[in-house]
Amino acid sequence: MPDIGYLNGRFSPLAEIAISPDDRGFLFGDGVYEVIRAYHGVPAFWEEHYSRLVRSAAEIRISFHLEPQDFYRLLVTGLQQSGYSEGKVYIQLTRGVAPREHGFPLSIAPTVFFSFREMRALPIEMSRQGVKVITVPDIRWDRCDIKSLNLLPNVLAKQQAQDAKVFEPIFVRDGLVIEGATSNIFIVKEGQLRTPERSHFVLSGVTQQQVINLAQEHGQDASFDHITVRGLYEADEVFLVGTTIEVLPVVEVDGEAIHKGKPGPVTCALQQRFKERVSRL
Repeated sequence: MPDIGYLNGRFSPLAEIAISPDDRGFLFGDGVYEVIRAYHGVPAFWEEHYSRLVRSAAEIRISFHLEPQDFYRLLVTGLQQSGYSEGKVYIQLTRGVAPREHGFPLSIAPTVFFSFREMRALPIEMSRQGVKVITVPDIRWDRCDIKSLNLLPNVLAKQQAQDAKVFEPIFVRDGLVIEGATSNIFIVKEGQLRTPERSHFVLSGVTQQQVINLAQEHGQDASFDHITVRGLYEADEVFLVGTTIEVLPVVEVDGEAIHKGKPGPVTCALQQRFKERVSRL
C-alpha cells in the first residue's frame, strides 16, 4: 500500500511531497504537530487531537482555520487512499513560507501537512512483559504543554535511553517526575492511580485522559499529583501511555525492579479495557 501525503489542499503519494526550504517549520521548528492512530480505518479520539492542535497553534500565534468536520474528512480520505486499516497519521502545522528572519510576518498562510502510514504496533511480548526506563534531567523549554516541533531534547534523551538499552527516558525537573520523551507516565500506589500534575512542563495526553476515564468508570481513584523520583521507585506499579504505545507496563526504573519485575494487575486491567474501548470505535 502507498504512504499518502497531503499538503495545502492536495493529496499525493508521500514520496512526491515537496516543502519549501523557506518554510519556517524547516528553518526554525516554528510549528506544532499531532499524531493520531487509526483502528480498523477509524481515527481514534480525533476530536481531542484536533482540539489540542488548535490550542497549540493558538499558543504560538499560528492561525488555523480548518473546521473540525473538514479536519475529520481529511483524516478519513487519507486513510482510505492509503488503504491502511491500522494507520498512523502525522499532522504538522507550520507558520508558513517566508524569508529567514526571526520575527515573523503576520500575513503568511500556514503550511498544513498530513502523512498517512501503516501503524506498526509494539511487539506483543513487549506489551505483555513490560519495559525498562531511566530518569533523565529535563532540559526542555518551559512550555512543554505546547506540542511544538522543537524536539531536540526529546531526541537526545530517547537516544540516551536506546544507548542504555531501555525503552524510554523519563524527564525529571526539580526532583519531580514530569513525563516520558514520547509518553505520559502513571504510577499505582495502594490501588490509586497518579499521573504528574498538569502544568506548562507537561503535555496533556489524549491517551492519558482516556486511561483516567477508564479507571474512574470502574471505580478506581485516578488523580493528577506531584510524583517524586522516590515515589516512582516505591510505586506498586508504573506504566506509560501514548497514542502509539497505548498502555505499556514498566517493570524497571533506573535498574530498580517494579512489582518484582512483572506487569501489575491494575496495569494489565487497564491495558485490556483500553483495547476493548478502541475495538468499539
